[in-house]
Amino acid sequence: MSKANIAFYWASSCGGCEVAVLDINEKILDVIEKANILMWPVAMDTKYEDLRKMKDKSIDVCFFNGAIRTSENEELAHLLRKKSKLLVAFGSCAHEGCVPALANLFNKKLIFDRAYKETETTVNPDGILPMPSYEVKEGRITIPEFYDTVKTLDQVTCVDYYIPGCPPSPNIIEEAFNMFLTGNLPPKGAVLAPIKALCEECPRIKKDKNIETIYRMYEKEADPEKCFLDQGIICMGPATRSGCGHQCINGNMPCTGCFGKTPEITDQGAKMISALTSVLAVENEVDLDEKKVEELISKIVDPVGTFYRYSLASSFIKRKVSK
Repeated sequence: MSKANIAFYWASSCGGCEVAVLDINEKILDVIEKANILMWPVAMDTKYEDLRKMKDKSIDVCFFNGAIRTSENEELAHLLRKKSKLLVAFGSCAHEGCVPALANLFNKKLIFDRAYKETETTVNPDGILPMPSYEVKEGRITIPEFYDTVKTLDQVTCVDYYIPGCPPSPNIIEEAFNMFLTGNLPPKGAVLAPIKALCEECPRIKKDKNIETIYRMYEKEADPEKCFLDQGIICMGPATRSGCGHQCINGNMPCTGCFGKTPEITDQGAKMISALTSVLAVENEVDLDEKKVEELISKIVDPVGTFYRYSLASSFIKRKVSK
């Protein structure tokens, strides 16, 4: 039986998904036994020109992690789509935009001004900013264009499967590798993780919720046995897909939502806001004066970072509109 050809690529990401591949430990040897790795920038010196010379569809499956931040990211997304039979959005950045997409709260000018002019350690009296193309004595230098908006992988090309997580957990990665190498795959478009909400599997004790205030993690010592929401601590469990192994919950930290929404949810952030509204009894505004409602809302210091930390690029909102 011939080996499968697989590839890995990272776009706009932290590199955590690359490291996560190795978190399956010695089982990576089983993958290598059954597959040839044709491209893996973090571990192999594969040139883009080598990739361009490959026959179309010569890669059986490509695991693409990272959001689309630059023209280089988009070019490689299209190229790897052309060269791959299956293209997989691997990890939260490719799947939903993740933390890089929080930059969609700003435009390119604001980002560049902050990074290259305004930071406390920057010395740039001439206000020089990166340019996609620039003529120097030795010739023309060209660098990738920095896009105004961060996008998910499926917003620029067709994606066959999704593996969620920031990063994906070892059990999810191992199961996905087995699916691809055996050909035992669900219908295209599937997210390769359980469909239940994390809240449904959470072992913590839950009671009828009627909390009067919201705490940030540093403001209160969380009881490791009780539901975070019962304690007034925002936990994204009701709006987040399970499959992570409750790693944050087991560490006495609330879920922040990195596995994305469950199948019946359209917008993860909106779902969580709705759930929180019922928990705080804000729906029954007859019993709450305007001052009390504003006081409750003010406790959520960073609403976008709380409810859309991983999903802003794939949400209804997508970005802040800049004038």
